Amino acid sequence: MSAVWHHFKITRSESPTATCKVCGVEVSRGGANRVSYNTTNLIKHLKNHHPDEHAAYCKATASATDGLHQQTLRDSLKRNSERFRKITELIVECIAEDDQTISLVENSGFCRLINYLEPRYGMPSRQYIAEKGIPALHTKVREQVQRHLKEATSIALTTDLWSSGVAPMSLLSLTAHWIDSSFTLHNVVLHASELRGSHTSMRIRNAIEEMLAKWDIDNDKVHVVMRDNAANMKKAFADMGVQSLGCFAHTLQLVVIQGLLAQRSIIDAVANARKLVGNFKHSPKAYSILEDIQKDLHMPTQRLQQDVSVRWNSTQYMMLSLLQQKRPLSIYAADHNLPCMPSANQWALMEKAVVVLSPFEELTRAVSAATASAADVIPAITVLKRHLSREESTDAGIKTMKRTLLESVTEHFDYAETEPIYSVATLVDPRYKERQVLFDSKLLLRYIIAQA
Repeated sequence: MSAVWHHFKITRSESPTATCKVCGVEVSRGGANRVSYNTTNLIKHLKNHHPDEHAAYCKATASATDGLHQQTLRDSLKRNSERFRKITELIVECIAEDDQTISLVENSGFCRLINYLEPRYGMPSRQYIAEKGIPALHTKVREQVQRHLKEATSIALTTDLWSSGVAPMSLLSLTAHWIDSSFTLHNVVLHASELRGSHTSMRIRNAIEEMLAKWDIDNDKVHVVMRDNAANMKKAFADMGVQSLGCFAHTLQLVVIQGLLAQRSIIDAVANARKLVGNFKHSPKAYSILEDIQKDLHMPTQRLQQDVSVRWNSTQYMMLSLLQQKRPLSIYAADHNLPCMPSANQWALMEKAVVVLSPFEELTRAVSAATASAADVIPAITVLKRHLSREESTDAGIKTMKRTLLESVTEHFDYAETEPIYSVATLVDPRYKERQVLFDSKLLLRYIIAQA
């Protein structure tokens, strides 16, 4: 409590004035309500009308401040102490792991939290975190990764090249995957670096070789590289003399896009679905009305999902979200204008398309997982072919799409069943090793003998 209250009193806490004990004058506490009341006017009153009391107030305030300062200095953690070092290290790790900005250490809420947990800790400056904390963490992690890579007998790599959505630049990534002596799987992003200029195979090759050199990884230690299906990527690794394979998920994307574009009726249905979702995306009022309808029907309030061109499964999710909200949408359309509404035939086509594409969606999720295995590729292709070859009584309207999908799967994955990496992985996997019908056993035997 401020020392000024030795010279003032109030009748009730919400009173807008305080009574001077010396002269009895009512002095305003400032502010519009009790939350914003302050002691500025009270101090000024003492200074202007009661010099002796003001001097006593100043002395009491100075004494309290000195005591607090001495206590703070005495109790604060020393910067070279183990506890201070550990807390700082954990804050830096928090910034790195959770993609926080360095300004986190200046955020009042975060500082308040740390002060409550450890009042003796003095928050380092933003400059300290940037110039010392993060570089120290980078060095520590790099040394650990370097040691693990050196101990690994074989390393698989994945790479991707994409354009940034927030800046006019292209990024090339390189991730290492390996299994240690205890059969624990590890993966580490080694680089995500800008690739300047045109994306020729030579530029890509030079960039990858530079990345590998920085980590002392010889080409002989690289088991295989998973990449996209672009010609420049294929040539870059072929010129390096490193075995590479196309990304299974990326190839599935190409397959499904071909299937969706093969049938005009499907194209039109998806286009209408896109317009319908777009209408709600750009109209908060429309979404609010739709949510009210969902509540009236005792349905979960779910938003429609917009698709994006680079993710085919987002089109699947968009159609699913529309099908789930078909009834609320129909009620909405009865009383409000919409730019388009799927016809009965288009609703039926979307239902059938979702069923046909479900195995592709399931596989895309499976192969995108951190624990995905090359052993699943050949069995997955076999399942897809059987699924698409099976004639169903409900195929009316989507036969062209199914046929195109089957042809596209066969075309894009024709190499897989004879690819030794996939065959060996399938053979040694306990789930599939007894099912030799999945791969060419004679070709596989010749490959194993050649590697011996």
